[in-house]
Amino acid sequence: MRLLHTSDWHLGRSFHRVGMLGAQAEFIRHLVATVRERDVDAVVVSGDVYDRAVPPLAAVELFDDALHRLAALGVPTVMISGNHDSARRLGVGAGLMGSAGIHLRTDPSACGTPVVLSDEHGDVALYGLPYLEPALVKDAFEVERAGHEAVLAAAMDRVRADLAARPPGTRSVVLAHAFVTGGEPSDSERDITVGGVAAVPAGVFDGVDYVALGHLHGCQTLTDRVRYSGSPLPYSFSEANHRKTMWLVDLAADGAVTAERVDCPVPRALARIRGTLEDLLADPALARHQEAWVEATLTDPVRPADPMARLTERFPHTLTLVFDPDRAADGPEVSYARRLAGRDDQQIAEDFVTHVRGAGPDARERAVLRDALDGVRADDAAREVAR
Repeated sequence: MRLLHTSDWHLGRSFHRVGMLGAQAEFIRHLVATVRERDVDAVVVSGDVYDRAVPPLAAVELFDDALHRLAALGVPTVMISGNHDSARRLGVGAGLMGSAGIHLRTDPSACGTPVVLSDEHGDVALYGLPYLEPALVKDAFEVERAGHEAVLAAAMDRVRADLAARPPGTRSVVLAHAFVTGGEPSDSERDITVGGVAAVPAGVFDGVDYVALGHLHGCQTLTDRVRYSGSPLPYSFSEANHRKTMWLVDLAADGAVTAERVDCPVPRALARIRGTLEDLLADPALARHQEAWVEATLTDPVRPADPMARLTERFPHTLTLVFDPDRAADGPEVSYARRLAGRDDQQIAEDFVTHVRGAGPDARERAVLRDALDGVRADDAAREVAR
């Protein structure tokens, strides 16, 4: 059985100030053409179809167009909700769409109920594990502590129990939206940290033939059977070195996996350039970036006059301008943003306590801070679910 694995469409999202709806529509056309030209048997979409819980109308219309195009090909599509999606909104009409071959899996309680497809070698069971917000599903999965590993392990127990009851030789595929240990994040994914721990070990998914992951925006192979497709388009300059692709996965009669990357159309190259303004304007080696979307970091010790206007004369698609003067890393003039770079909310809160009190928080106080931050995240997730 041949699967096309994709995820993280983020329909409705822009790239800095640039609308991406046209590029997203081009990706959908490419997806449909790939399904048709490469004899794909099923499409799997591993979450973050939309960029936010209540997407703009144009994004909904593009999604509707994608579903109609896929249904018209007669190729089944299995799709889960991600942490950016409203599971309830995305799941509206799921029962009716299923009769057209579009299988939306947005209800955590249905993790153990697969979409069953067949080929000449027998059945393939596809299990959809939508994004599982630990604070919201821990009771339903009967886990003691709200954590990503605990709820995913409980969901996978349901998958394995269902699979064990099926005929011998049934092959299995799991769609999941999670941060799995070994994956390389970028700047454009929403943080899903709970209790200071976001990543789950790949071993949670043992016992199935292929795991189609979503959430991280870079295409990655964690094991031969556990892969991220990544986003089809870039959504931050941290993705400048990404090759945007989908996975074309062949599942053999014995469950063996072979996979090929299929390139996605990218509207414009990304470039991150750094140096003094005069160097950036004069360096001949940078000529190759003149048609790229550019993030420019200026290292001038004193902010130059009209830097954006001057940069766009040479790099007309400059989108981001960052000032990072070459100064001592601990100097008093270093920007607040630079001091916070790479630090999570817990570390920032603990640093604030240290700054105000002169001593860092003890273990009990760190736990209070962690619980407060997790509580805010859970409340935000609950409000999005209720919208």
